[in-house]
Amino acid sequence: MKYVTSSPLGKKSAYISQYQPDLLFPIPRKIKRDEINVPELLPFKGADIWNGFEISWLNNKGKPVVALGEFIFPCTSPNIIESKSFKLYLNSFNNTHIDSLAMARDRMARDLSQNAGSEVKVNLVEISEFANNPLDIFSGINLDKQDITCDNYTVASNCLIIEDEKISESLYSNLLKSNCLVTGQPDWGSVFIEYSGNKINHEGLLKYIVSFRNHNEFHEQCVERIFMDILTRCAPEKLSVYARYTRRGGLDINPYRSTESDFIPKNNRLCRQ
Repeated sequence: MKYVTSSPLGKKSAYISQYQPDLLFPIPRKIKRDEINVPELLPFKGADIWNGFEISWLNNKGKPVVALGEFIFPCTSPNIIESKSFKLYLNSFNNTHIDSLAMARDRMARDLSQNAGSEVKVNLVEISEFANNPLDIFSGINLDKQDITCDNYTVASNCLIIEDEKISESLYSNLLKSNCLVTGQPDWGSVFIEYSGNKINHEGLLKYIVSFRNHNEFHEQCVERIFMDILTRCAPEKLSVYARYTRRGGLDINPYRSTESDFIPKNNRLCRQ
């Protein structure tokens, strides 16, 4: 926990409105990956898609500019960025003069890539351009319709049971909830699971998802835990896991992990986002 307790998360922080890149706080992925037995040769591909809704700076005449941002961190990057530090970093642009949207984008891409240890893709758009983006829903079988009894709210991978039937299917649930690793504040999300192999018992899978309810872990780490638990216990031939979390502090985080290189989900907001 040392790497987390030394971060600004859960602490009173000064509002800094002049550009300050050292506000960013990287956290090594390896620490949690070792805990959930992710091998050094990653068994998945993927990325963490962040969306920023509170981004602003001043143009060369001092007039405020507002934008919306998409930030894509590859899962191969050595570090994630602690979310509060990311918010503080974005706030530091508020009274900073920048000549163009492209210059703001390039500066953010440089700073984030340096802290993540790998190239981070940044896309900034004006609100008028973003306004046409549709709200979306996950496709597939809605697991939430299962009439189950739940009494376990700590991660229970033993709920994952396979049946003697080969199948390819897409499933989703809106019942994913975990808690921030430090503050204990709730993180609300929806999760999409697509796989091929022995059928995963739907009731057991939903109980497994619900069992994250009191679990303390960052978004990216929860998704990797779900991926590794299903991969280990169910041994699917193909597997993709994609979670979209609700916004906090003007940022939402949407990690995906997949055995398939062509699994690149759309970054469309769900209704709760």
